[in-house]
Amino acid sequence: MAVASPPHIRTPGARRAALVLPSAATMLAMMNYCAPMATLSVTAAGLGAGDGARIWLLGGINLGLTATLLVSGTLADDHGRRRVFAAGAAVLAAASTACALAPNVAVFVAGRIVQGAASAAMLSAGLGMLGHAHPGAAERTRATGVWSAMLSGGIAIGPIVSSLPAQTVSWRLWYWIAAALAVPLALAARSAPESRADRRRGLDVPGVLTLTAGVTALMTAITLGRTGWNDPRVLVLSVVGALLLGVFCAVETRRREPMLDMRLLRRPGFAAATLGALVSGVAVIGMLTHLSTVLGHTLGLTPLGTSLVFLAWSGVAFTVSFRVGRLSPRFAHRHRLVLGLSLCAVGEAAMLGAGPGDPWWRLVPGLAIAGVGSGLSNAALAALAVGSVPADRAAMGSGANNTARYLGASIGVAMVAAIAAAGAGRSAAPEAVAHGIDIALVVSAVLNLVAAGLIAVISGRRAPADAVSSPGPR
Repeated sequence: MAVASPPHIRTPGARRAALVLPSAATMLAMMNYCAPMATLSVTAAGLGAGDGARIWLLGGINLGLTATLLVSGTLADDHGRRRVFAAGAAVLAAASTACALAPNVAVFVAGRIVQGAASAAMLSAGLGMLGHAHPGAAERTRATGVWSAMLSGGIAIGPIVSSLPAQTVSWRLWYWIAAALAVPLALAARSAPESRADRRRGLDVPGVLTLTAGVTALMTAITLGRTGWNDPRVLVLSVVGALLLGVFCAVETRRREPMLDMRLLRRPGFAAATLGALVSGVAVIGMLTHLSTVLGHTLGLTPLGTSLVFLAWSGVAFTVSFRVGRLSPRFAHRHRLVLGLSLCAVGEAAMLGAGPGDPWWRLVPGLAIAGVGSGLSNAALAALAVGSVPADRAAMGSGANNTARYLGASIGVAMVAAIAAAGAGRSAAPEAVAHGIDIALVVSAVLNLVAAGLIAVISGRRAPADAVSSPGPR
């Protein structure tokens, strides 16, 4: 039975705004997220960044995103999703301006971290706005399909849009563009309906502190690990991060009003969405991000050429996400997620063996198959993220799901780089690098298949009675 929309979002204009604004913000956030992938060399040269600093040029935004997604989602549910969305867009404009004016690496990386926090506010609050304005199953499927298409679209055009001005004018131009695009999003948020949880739970200070500190320590360890896992700082930060996240879980199970109710993990939909987002980050985003950074070395592609080749993945994912609303409702979201991860595994397997001397189109079939899988899984994850939690915690569900995705992406990039380097025998020869990538592709494909099997088992179970009821005071 369809669920009626709340009275204040029944007007077509309000419902349209609750779809268009989050979708546009998601595209901008992903374009900005991918920008340094295509402009790293010129950005590093312009800021005088050495090899060690380059990892922070790439990883700074991940730190800001992952550390604040769940917190911003909780704040949006309590204080208003439109309000948090607008604040995120305004902060993104300011942080992008700081990146455009950055005189050195420290200022630029600080700006990227703040950009990540601002993007987290827009992503979690925006998807919460969308889920609240489209409560019916069919309309929510269509709306989350559009949202996930914009996610893929941002990944598709971000490297291209940022690399063109970097090659013709300056790498700083993209950040001026990002600031200019964020301002109208903040202003237009006034046209969207406001929504919040029926009952404010208040700020979970112990949860916020332990989660933010734990994720920050872990993300810093992963970032530093890219230059050498033997660094004592990596080990110390990894242990501290794991301990703090363990404390966070313990705190949340004892709070009367937790930021993340751990009982939600007993819901099959929420558990499947969290596992799917984590593995999608590790084995899809992490794998393909690393692959895009080494194609110039193995196949001789330019950064712009690599971005165009990868349209076979991101462009197909964009198209599939847009069309997913036309699929039969009998094809449930959990089934789409299982199929999507399986197709990603098939696509990665199809790319095995590509190396020096091969034409660029050797990778296209595998990228296209993985694109179909990503389109299906992204749309399913978006729908499950807001549909598997109580209606008044939609932004929290979005924040939790995206936290898993981007934490997984950071782990995935580091993991794939380590596996590929070990497989190459630490050699920089193109043939050795290609062999290392093949090993990483196999590992990623296996992870996708294992996750698909686990999700099929998890989602087939019935949730316990105490996990189905809306979380509240213990």
